[in-house]
Amino acid sequence: MTDTPAKTRQIAPLRTPTDLGADATRDIAAALTTLLADVFALYLKTKNFHWHMSGPHFRDYHLMLDDQGDQLFAMTDDIAERARKVGGTTLRSIGHISRLQRIADNDADYVTAQDMLAELAEDNRQLTGFLRATHAVCDEYNDVATASLIENWIDETERRSWFLYESTRSNH
Repeated sequence: MTDTPAKTRQIAPLRTPTDLGADATRDIAAALTTLLADVFALYLKTKNFHWHMSGPHFRDYHLMLDDQGDQLFAMTDDIAERARKVGGTTLRSIGHISRLQRIADNDADYVTAQDMLAELAEDNRQLTGFLRATHAVCDEYNDVATASLIENWIDETERRSWFLYESTRSNH
């Protein structure tokens, strides 16, 4: 620990060297940070529904949402680190997430299992659109590394949407 008072220390800005340029750094990091807020919002909603699931298909739905939550959480570090690798910064707090998220929260005391699954299916479809829009920003600046990661996340998100949709279908 240093004895230098905080007020007198020089703080170096967070600047990761990149060949993408200032505009690319600004736009890609902003798109990734907003995407990260959405992924955290969807992660927490998925865990909320996982924790509050009930009904005759409890075990299957509970386990599916646990797997989906794990998949979403696994995306978060990669998204944040990509924002840093391209020279930007990213989320700093829960408040920051709430200011940026486009995925709506659900604070209801009770939601039926079918409504949970349908809502998560729609949220995942919405996230797919956000991923595609972020991919377009990366394409604009030839950021193939971020675009490549996003392509995998699109596939994972489409798979979650598919599983959720199929779980809500009636057998008639």
